[in-house]
Amino acid sequence: MSLELIVDSRSNGIWLALLRDGKLIELHEEQGNTDFAVGDIYLGKVRKIVPSLNAAFVDVGYEKDAFLHYLDLGPQFASLVKFSKDSLHGRQNVADLQYFKFEKEIAKDGKMDQVLSTSQQILVQVAKEPISSKGPRLCAEITLAGRYIVLVPFSDKISISQKIKDPEERDRLKTLLDTIKPKNFGVIIRTVAENKKVEDISQDLKNLIAKWKTMFDNLKGAQPPRRVLGEIDKTSSILRDLLNADFANIYVNNPDLTSEIRQYVIDIAPEREKIVKHYDGKIDIFEKFGISKQIKALFGKKVPLSSGGYLIIEHTEAMHVVDVNSGNRKGAEGQESNALATNIEAAEEIARILQLRDMGGIVAIDFIDMHDRENNKILFEKLKEFMKSDRAKHNILPPSKFGVVEITRQRVRPETEIITNETCPTCGGTGEIQASILFAEEIENNLNFLILDRKEKDLALLVHPYLESYFKKGLISRQVKWFIKFRKWIPVRGMSAHHLLQYTFVNSKNEEITL
Repeated sequence: MSLELIVDSRSNGIWLALLRDGKLIELHEEQGNTDFAVGDIYLGKVRKIVPSLNAAFVDVGYEKDAFLHYLDLGPQFASLVKFSKDSLHGRQNVADLQYFKFEKEIAKDGKMDQVLSTSQQILVQVAKEPISSKGPRLCAEITLAGRYIVLVPFSDKISISQKIKDPEERDRLKTLLDTIKPKNFGVIIRTVAENKKVEDISQDLKNLIAKWKTMFDNLKGAQPPRRVLGEIDKTSSILRDLLNADFANIYVNNPDLTSEIRQYVIDIAPEREKIVKHYDGKIDIFEKFGISKQIKALFGKKVPLSSGGYLIIEHTEAMHVVDVNSGNRKGAEGQESNALATNIEAAEEIARILQLRDMGGIVAIDFIDMHDRENNKILFEKLKEFMKSDRAKHNILPPSKFGVVEITRQRVRPETEIITNETCPTCGGTGEIQASILFAEEIENNLNFLILDRKEKDLALLVHPYLESYFKKGLISRQVKWFIKFRKWIPVRGMSAHHLLQYTFVNSKNEEITL
């Protein structure tokens, strides 16, 4: 398995595409405004307590009040309240908790109005980003995630990832953290800490302690609502959680961003510095790695399968529904074997799409009916195997007697929605078009203006792949005619991200030339 991260820096933000063996498995958009991201810590103000929900609504600066349930307070909530209150009023002078006296743990089955009051200032962390019409979901059990460990203030417990199986390694890590961690700070040891050097884990711990101190400094004298500690950007978050021996390359199309990412990789894994590469090709970076084409194929209502089958994906307010169809797939093995092969192929693609689109809640999958119970069992085991790489919490129920599989998947961020349907650019949906030859004339007129009037030296034409073929077709093609007319060779490059009659001109630096 080979992982690659493609970073596309655009004028309106940054797009991140994570590829596994060339297949797109994650797509993220990172805009300039990163408020209310998962992991952000805010000083909020309680707006309303709802006893019937055993919850409270908290003002953290978002347009909708954030939701905080009693079960998300954490057992040491009283200690957190005391720390934040003393810090705000200058009674807590240091971020260190060595001499901090814990308060009594709150009851597991307690009531929100017993521990909180309206207008109270509290320290909270974003557990789920704002989704649809809902505000952020909060928790009050503060944690700070690093590359190898997670720091848990107001605790002395050391927990180890269950994926670390070796008893000797578990003992080594537990003994190490017990020796170096500060008093009244607990830690969760992540899977990637296995067999790592003492200095690497120690440095990670120091970085997290420094983040806690930054939060403390920002908290002193703060007025709610205010963000007192922001989570790292999405690029760094992906590298922090996934960077391992499977990571082959990181391609970035912006030199400054390349330097920033390279420095971050040097900080967390110096031996992997060479995997960060600056991409300066003429072709758009998403086009070069086939990402634009995969986006159009995987984000539509109808998703094709390589065998000739296809998926129909419907999204309602309550759930997602996926229908598996064999399409024009042909197999000589018989109907049952053909159905099993199509279902397994669909299961692998569905597991990728759930992660790619970040689809959450209830997902009902209607697989092709199979009469052999053993085949249904094989399909269920395969689906669980394909879903293992999904970092979101999920639960899969066995196929029902109707062949429907239900999946519940954690949703912490808004679902990634990309519109792949296009209004006909020729008729604008009216059904009437002007003469198509005028489009080529329009491009030629613009070339005439750019080359003869504006004196543009180096330019290229980006069009839909169909039009690329049209302009290059024949011995005396349109492209050759332009060369004869303008005495300049004009490269024509196909862009699957363009709609049929969309075109742009770019210079030698691949920057768009405005007319």
